[in-house]
Amino acid sequence: MTMPKPTILIVEDDPEIRRLVRDFLVHEGYDVETAEDAKAMDTVLQRLRPDLIILDLMLPGEDGLAICRRLRVSDPIPILMLTAKSDEIDRVVGLEMGADDYLAKPFSSRELLARARAIMRRTQHTPPQAQNRRYSFDAFVIDVDARGLSVGGTDAVTLTSGEFELLVCFVQRPRRVLTRDQILDWTRGRSADPFDRTVDMLISRLRKKLDGASPGSNLINTVRNGGYLFTAHVRPLT
Repeated sequence: MTMPKPTILIVEDDPEIRRLVRDFLVHEGYDVETAEDAKAMDTVLQRLRPDLIILDLMLPGEDGLAICRRLRVSDPIPILMLTAKSDEIDRVVGLEMGADDYLAKPFSSRELLARARAIMRRTQHTPPQAQNRRYSFDAFVIDVDARGLSVGGTDAVTLTSGEFELLVCFVQRPRRVLTRDQILDWTRGRSADPFDRTVDMLISRLRKKLDGASPGSNLINTVRNGGYLFTAHVRPLT
């Protein structure tokens, strides 16, 4: 049985970049949809759910940051944000809004492909026959294979794909100091940049969401000159 091709949606107002990226990704075996702005993107999303959105930061009308913020309210579709700006603040804001990764223009097609594959590899579902991996910690239950997090037994906690992978990394290595490099390697693998500050942004966002869902839990501690420590007692569930 042939597995369906992953679908990537490119939201980019520059027609030349849109065409070049589309053609390259099609050649690499992906189904590709394109949109020139937020309105066109919404039209595409009404008929399909892509495996990844490649989203330009600077768009006419509703820009990439606003789109990212809006999508994150209701849907954890993975987002790779493209930015023509080199200023770190733009990348930081993009990550704060919920993007899973960013790539500065100009970029090579191969780097784009590597980052897109890394995001989709982290977010793909485990085959049904695989053993279900569920864990409890504090007031939470995480289902690794169903990619769900609940608190208090019923209330779902919405996480981006990057936040979820970071939490899985912590849950599978509780009460152990993890360095930034270790976390980058375990969550992003070969696409990791040693100077990438994505981990710090993700940890800040994840910490806020966990503390917001379970006030006072204080589950992620910063260890000076060491890294980060997930303090919860984690128990596997059958």
